Amino acid sequence: MSDKVVIYGKQGCPFTDKARAAYGSSAVYIDVEADKAKLQEMLALSGGERKVPVIVEGGNVKVGYGGT
Repeated sequence: MSDKVVIYGKQGCPFTDKARAAYGSSAVYIDVEADKAKLQEMLALSGGERKVPVIVEGGNVKVGYGGT
């Protein structure tokens, strides 16, 4: 996989946990509760939606995770 995958999420969120498990070590995880600057970055990507996870894969942004 050449495109970097970034998962913006928060600890304790079951959907964030599922996304992290599905993508494994190929994804970079960012905890938006621990880093408020990254929260603002996530909100810009998600169009202001405060729903996690926000998954950025290549040029695609996906809000939420429902599994594979």
